[in-house]
Amino acid sequence: MDPRVEKILNMPLYQRVLLLLVLAAAIVGGYVYFLHLPAQEELQRLNKKNDRVLMKLQESRRIANNLPRFKAEYGRMQQRLKDALKELPNKSEIPSLLSSIAGLARDNGLEVKEFKPGRERVKDFYADVPVSLKLSGSYHELALFCQSVSNLDRIVNIKNLNMGKAKNVDGQTRLAITAEAVTYRFVDKPEKPAKKRKKR
Repeated sequence: MDPRVEKILNMPLYQRVLLLLVLAAAIVGGYVYFLHLPAQEELQRLNKKNDRVLMKLQESRRIANNLPRFKAEYGRMQQRLKDALKELPNKSEIPSLLSSIAGLARDNGLEVKEFKPGRERVKDFYADVPVSLKLSGSYHELALFCQSVSNLDRIVNIKNLNMGKAKNVDGQTRLAITAEAVTYRFVDKPEKPAKKRKKR
């Protein structure tokens, strides 16, 4: 028999029991440290991942259940956008719109003394196109002109309206009127200002 085993067998009983307990504790400790604790950490990590996946699944189900409503809402918003864009002319329509404003002034009895389109000012998704107007006519003719402009399909605002002193011309009261007619156009992609070249 192996002398080491004989030495253990010849030990008193309490020492053999103590040795057995130490050996069992070492085995249990090794199991806990090398197998049980890493498995517990992995289990906690997988549980957290599972919770995240379940939350995402519930959110996806909620969206899927509401998808027809979202699609209908999207369709309504697209239609509203189309309707709004109809009120904003594109760049090619601006000249005809401006000439129709001058035509409305003449049709309502105003004399167009100056019609001067200004520089277009680009904002976020639209640009405004101002036109300086110098008109001559009665207050009533001016009111009819403003009403006609408000009835246009496109958005046109009359701003900075200024009426000078009334003059009697051929038995009629005439006002010297200055105003700014501003129309707007949709800018599909914001236009970038041209870069200045560096002087060498």
